[in-house]
Amino acid sequence: MDLIPKADQVVSAASNVAHKMFYGGLADLRPMPRTLIDEGTLRELYHYRPAAKVQEQGDPVLLVTPLAAPALCFDLRRGCSLVEHFVAAGRPTYLVEYGEVSFKDRALGMEHWIDEVIPTAIRETSMHAGGRPVHVIGWSLGGIFSLLTAADQPDLPIASVTALGSPFDVSLVPLVAPLRPLLSIAPGRGITRTYQALGGAPKPLVKWAFQLSSFQKMVTRPLAVATHLDDTEFLAQIEAVDRFTANMIAYPGRTFGQLYHRFVKGNALVGGSIDFGDRTISVADIKAPVLVFGGATDGIAPIPAVKAVVPLLSSSEEVRFEVVPGGHLGMLTGRSARTSTWRVMDEWISQWSSDAEDEPTPEAAAKKAPAKKAPAKRTPPKKAAPRKAAASAASKHGVPAKKAAPAKKTAKKSSPDAIGSNPSRRYGSGGSRALTR
Repeated sequence: MDLIPKADQVVSAASNVAHKMFYGGLADLRPMPRTLIDEGTLRELYHYRPAAKVQEQGDPVLLVTPLAAPALCFDLRRGCSLVEHFVAAGRPTYLVEYGEVSFKDRALGMEHWIDEVIPTAIRETSMHAGGRPVHVIGWSLGGIFSLLTAADQPDLPIASVTALGSPFDVSLVPLVAPLRPLLSIAPGRGITRTYQALGGAPKPLVKWAFQLSSFQKMVTRPLAVATHLDDTEFLAQIEAVDRFTANMIAYPGRTFGQLYHRFVKGNALVGGSIDFGDRTISVADIKAPVLVFGGATDGIAPIPAVKAVVPLLSSSEEVRFEVVPGGHLGMLTGRSARTSTWRVMDEWISQWSSDAEDEPTPEAAAKKAPAKKAPAKRTPPKKAAPRKAAASAASKHGVPAKKAAPAKKTAKKSSPDAIGSNPSRRYGSGGSRALTR
């Protein structure tokens, strides 16, 4: 909105304010319809129902939520929902979340997610999608857990792994870097006793920590809202992010302790490996292709902290790093993500689809297509009489009449299941791969 608003800006601002007063908000917060297909201890696997008149096709995607964050991160609001984007395109879409964490879950550590939750979700997703390999997409800590799972269990049906805003070098995180020297000096017994007594990190603390990461936005928010009263999309996005923040989930006690002592204090992932009991998990063992995203204005996982994982993925079939607009949440489901992050994801998934080599490109399909035969001309009815007369005349003079040429058989129509006859396929994965070159 201009300093001296124009007439149309005043009308839009008044309409937005009235809509919020009478209807409670501007954002369409309806969740995408889904069905629970598997569950276990802090594990709920959902399949999103296909959109109307859209047939599911291709390899499935599994969205992995981070601990303490609700699944709303992938389904923020209509128009800014990664789930909605995949479903509308006909991509089989699944999501694993963890439900409410309680005091009884205090003994669960990171091993629970790496050994049980995520591997089970990947297998169940593949089975539900007809045995196809799965494109695993994890945000924040969900991306770290996804990479560690792929490294620890190479036999999982994984087509590719995508990690968004997943820091591997905590020393490069501005919020944590100044505190790490103090944490290494202080014994930290007070923090340890506190989370042990509480059974984890409670919701209010998690919410406060997320808001602290964007402290500048919190301070300038009233001014930003006042200057964008005519921008419906801007106001709707703020409402959706507020709902996301209000639904933060607690951390289990032992998991929170591991994150604090090993990730924050020890920076355990900087070398790409971590020990769990008698085994060592190293991301260098990942064979699947990996796509890594860094947010241009991410304060929780800045670009250098995220990019640190790229040289560690030495055995991956392909590693791709992309910098996209937005902060920690905005890079995943912000307004600009629709034309940046999501577009790169679509190209990546098409490139590494399991049937990419079997799908013909439009050029190849055109070469294989048979030439159309010209339709046979029908004989006009008025010429039939002379032919009969000529035939009778020939018979009178003893000349045998010529036999009529046999009619050509009409070509059979191709089956709707035949290769290259799918009317809903716009282009093959080979063409999609060309977009990235």
